[in-house]
Amino acid sequence: MIDPQPLGGAIARILRRRGLDPAAVARTEIPEPQLRLQALDAAAARIPARYQDALADHPEVIAWADEVRRAARPGPGGQPGIAKATSLLLAGPTGTGKTHQAYGALRLLLADGVRLRWRATTSADLHALLRPRPGHDGERDFQELLRVPLLLVDDLGAGKSSEFTEEVTWRLINHRYNEQLPTMLTTNLATAQLREVLGERVSSRLREMSRHVRLTGPDRRRPPTAA
Repeated sequence: MIDPQPLGGAIARILRRRGLDPAAVARTEIPEPQLRLQALDAAAARIPARYQDALADHPEVIAWADEVRRAARPGPGGQPGIAKATSLLLAGPTGTGKTHQAYGALRLLLADGVRLRWRATTSADLHALLRPRPGHDGERDFQELLRVPLLLVDDLGAGKSSEFTEEVTWRLINHRYNEQLPTMLTTNLATAQLREVLGERVSSRLREMSRHVRLTGPDRRRPPTAA
């Protein structure tokens, strides 16, 4: 295990500016801390601007990321890579920080030195991507989402349901359930609503495959009311 001391100086300052604890980052057995910074920089180009400094601070979200890290398998140079692991379902009202926590968990895994290939999408964008249209192979895109080692689906169950959206959601969840691929999902829906919107087959798999974290509190997007 790396001594936290080498993460002092410039690297530690960079990590702190990015909302990450250098001592926590130092716990993995990666010989070059710079690799973690490179991974964070590469991810920043794909993470929405609002969440590029996201910090996972919910204890259960941190515990999930740690569980995924411990399940990782050694890859090139000894760097751990994503393996079979539990998924994460973040539920709660609008504005309680679900997406923030999800991207924070992703950044935490990268900072921990986990080598991973990941994709992120919203439920609405997923369905739009796969709708048939001339000159576009939606099935090819879908196969990538099915198989990517780590997938984030934001706003699961949002929007109007149809046979098409139900089939897409079923295929996605069923495949990742069967292959035990870690998936981060956020939703505004309560458990009973998930069952109603997504169906029993999907909700049953989500119950088994996921660590469920319920976020509460006021809508953080609303300006505070005057006293």
